Amino acid sequence: MLPVLLIFISGFIFQRVFMLDIKPISTMAMYLLLPFLVFKTFYQQPINQSFFYIVVTSIIIMALLIVIGLIIAKLLHYNKKKTNAFLLATVFANNGNYGVPVALFAFGQKGLAYAMPLMIFYTILMGVVGIYIAASGTSGVKTAFISVLKQPMNYAIIPGIIFQQMSLTMPSNLMKTVNMISQTAIPVIMLVLGMQLANVMGKHIDWRSVGIVSIVRLIISPVIAYLICIPFHLSPLLQNIIVVMAAMPSAANTTIYAIQYNTEPEFVSSATLITTIVSIPTLTLLLNFVS
Repeated sequence: MLPVLLIFISGFIFQRVFMLDIKPISTMAMYLLLPFLVFKTFYQQPINQSFFYIVVTSIIIMALLIVIGLIIAKLLHYNKKKTNAFLLATVFANNGNYGVPVALFAFGQKGLAYAMPLMIFYTILMGVVGIYIAASGTSGVKTAFISVLKQPMNYAIIPGIIFQQMSLTMPSNLMKTVNMISQTAIPVIMLVLGMQLANVMGKHIDWRSVGIVSIVRLIISPVIAYLICIPFHLSPLLQNIIVVMAAMPSAANTTIYAIQYNTEPEFVSSATLITTIVSIPTLTLLLNFVS
């Protein structure tokens, strides 16, 4: 957890000193770094039988969180842009650079074998549904759909799966390039989040909405995940992984989407940071409970 916060802080301090335009950096992360990371993830990680249950439960969890988010937004009289920013912060969890290490620490290699496919499918959901939500906050349905089709990371999924399933080996020099670029994706995204938070400082933060995001993301989401898992009669380990991954803070990628499409980036980045900090005690309690 400490390394994650230190990267946020580094980006925060850097931006307070130099006050750069963040948009070009987020564009680079979204259109260059993330496609390499997505390809590498699907190329290296095999899809096992548990992937079916992960797909079904993940879709149901996402759908219910969207419904809950829309109801809350309606009750609080959010406009279209604020509603979509609220959905970005509540629906998508940080299963990659946060959830996978937690799963490995808490459940070992067997837990990691479930956490990785779950993270893979969440990558797909964020790359399609997340971008659609972000883009539709400032444009129409047609424009949002076109934005999804324009995302290169969505086209990196199929080649990665084909290479993995057909046991095709990438040339070593080419794979070194993929590794080098993909390894920069998560740190750059986290730095951008810290930089965005530096821009938020001194401005009004909607603490009520951020607080609601924290409740939905860190408490309601894992409860929903637990209830959904019951009828599937999953193994205890797979069920615990799904529940714990559903309890992760807001995904850092959503800040990139919010910046790219101007969907209340200050609110999304604030919610990401606060949920990340608050998740330390909530995840500690949850892990003690499920173990």
